[in-house]
Amino acid sequence: MKAEKAERTRSQERILHLLKNSNKAISAQDIYVELRNRNQSIGLATVYRALEALKLEGVVQVRTLASGESLYSCVQQDKHHLTCLQCGKSIPIHQCPVHELETQLNKSHKFKIFYHTLEFFGLCNQCQVNL
Repeated sequence: MKAEKAERTRSQERILHLLKNSNKAISAQDIYVELRNRNQSIGLATVYRALEALKLEGVVQVRTLASGESLYSCVQQDKHHLTCLQCGKSIPIHQCPVHELETQLNKSHKFKIFYHTLEFFGLCNQCQVNL
């Protein structure tokens, strides 16, 4: 077992397990409810503390929606989206226009990058039609 994993709390392990088995990014509130539904006693503040620790470890990433809601997921790949400010629809972008920049920043600043996000905000085609 790796040293960093041995230092994780039981709450961190439970949350990481939940995120690994989730097929989408979820909010801290949803994590809290899901763990409570599984009879795993945990407080909401503990969920937030565990998510913060996992984020600093580089195994969990957070994406903040236009509504201000934060969604958490395991770091698997960089995420890029087009997000509609009116309806909230989020369309994934599968190519990465900043991957080379990440590599350059890593070298020039000696900065260990765990992941990056790129999000464009505007109006989707349907919301443009409905204006």
